[in-house]
Amino acid sequence: MFKAIALFLALGLSAIGSVTAAATPATDVMNAPVPPGYYVLQKVVYQNDGGGPDDRAYFVRLLHHLSAHIEATNGQVEIRVVSFAAGIKLFQMARTDAPLAKALDELRAKGVRFMICRNTLKGMGLTPVDLYGVRDEDVVPSGVAEIARLQGMGFVYIHP
Repeated sequence: MFKAIALFLALGLSAIGSVTAAATPATDVMNAPVPPGYYVLQKVVYQNDGGGPDDRAYFVRLLHHLSAHIEATNGQVEIRVVSFAAGIKLFQMARTDAPLAKALDELRAKGVRFMICRNTLKGMGLTPVDLYGVRDEDVVPSGVAEIARLQGMGFVYIHP
């Protein structure tokens, strides 16, 4: 009987210690730095085909995701954004929307490459001059074909 009581107490105290240890986190996960070498160079293609009915809100989120991706990887990322269909509106809106234009400029300065679908431009009757910051070399023959081409080159596909 004595052995049973001693065993019961030992297990009970052990369990209490386990609960206490579990309740006290060893590290602050939310503020822990990313360990060096955790992310190796990533190659990523983001699809931008708009986000109606509120395209602007979608574009703000997209640009935020791009910035967060760069920050999380400490710049160890090569990002291409392929825009087609309603995604072209981002560059139309940025002509008169200073915060969108600024975000595009900052991302370009960090190496993000924005690519525009020529088929969409033709369909919408637009040229690169009609879009904020778009140059002739940013135009690709087909947005969806460009995404497939980049995936074939090892880029990971993301559609936020």
